[in-house]
Amino acid sequence: MSIKWLTENSFIHKRSGIRSKTVVSIVLAASLLTVSGCSLLPKEAEEETLPAITPPKLSAKPEYAVKTTTLETKLRGVGRLMSTKEETLYFTQEESRRLKDIYVKTGDAVKAGQLIAELDVTTLESDLRQKKLQQRSEELKMIEILRKNDGSKSAEELEQAKIQFELKKEELAKLDQSIFKAKLTAPFDGTIVSVSVKKGDNIQAYDDIAIIADLNVLTVAAELTADDLKKAAVGMEVVVDINSAGQHKGKVKQLPLPKKETGQGQGTGGQGQQKVIDSIDNYLLVELDSFPQGLNRGTPLSISVITQRKENAIVIPAAALRTYSGRNYVQVVDEKGNKREVDVEIGQQTSTEVEIVKGLQPGQKVVGR
Repeated sequence: MSIKWLTENSFIHKRSGIRSKTVVSIVLAASLLTVSGCSLLPKEAEEETLPAITPPKLSAKPEYAVKTTTLETKLRGVGRLMSTKEETLYFTQEESRRLKDIYVKTGDAVKAGQLIAELDVTTLESDLRQKKLQQRSEELKMIEILRKNDGSKSAEELEQAKIQFELKKEELAKLDQSIFKAKLTAPFDGTIVSVSVKKGDNIQAYDDIAIIADLNVLTVAAELTADDLKKAAVGMEVVVDINSAGQHKGKVKQLPLPKKETGQGQGTGGQGQQKVIDSIDNYLLVELDSFPQGLNRGTPLSISVITQRKENAIVIPAAALRTYSGRNYVQVVDEKGNKREVDVEIGQQTSTEVEIVKGLQPGQKVVGR
């Protein structure tokens, strides 16, 4: 029995070995299939690496140092060099007439009383000759009536005849004056600096004909706005910036006269509109401390009239001042970056700076808007 048992046991061992080998083979085969199967599948796409998104930083508001400076309030204007003695020449006749001739050109030197231009008044001159003859005839008749006063005419009739005679004399004088106004002469010795018309032009009353000036006496002439003129006064300091000649100091010598409208002109404004006569009196005049040499009339320039000046004024940029419901305040920042609101009292203001009368000290920092 022992031999049989051993034999059977050996058979069982053999079967177990076969089974073990079979199991191992199956596991190996499965593993190979899995590996090979994985190799047959398409590769998965690799994930894209995105850059880190950093949120934008809000721009920091600018900070300004409170400082001291010389603060000046200025009125600004533009102008040119003009002669202190210059005049625009024009006719003052009531009716439009043709220009018979212009006897000067730009640059001509003229003497006082010299003929500049003349209107065509041929018809008026003919009428004047006829009316003078008629007037002489009426005068003789009147003399005869008064000498022969035989009582045939009443006192009233004689008085009426005298009135009619005087009216005709007045009409004759007006006609003579119209012819006289047709000649334009130079009011003083000078130079013709511009001519605005030519022979044959139709001329209205107060149309610019020419400008005469004494080029030996030049001055700074400028214009300010109507509001700024109210703030200007004779004697105020002025800085004048003349093209090609740099900056020069001076003082306000004369304010412009109120503009006067004269005559019924037909310039750019059309028939029936009043025309403003250009004159040096319409400008603010500046007397320079030292007048530069070699400059010509008409040279463009700009001026700054100093209406207020304060030394060692505490100022901040205008962009740092805040206002709300009548309150003026600023944001002050300390060394640690902490901010606090401070009420301030303001003084002078310019386009870029504001004077702080109370509330701040030089060296502090304020935050802009």
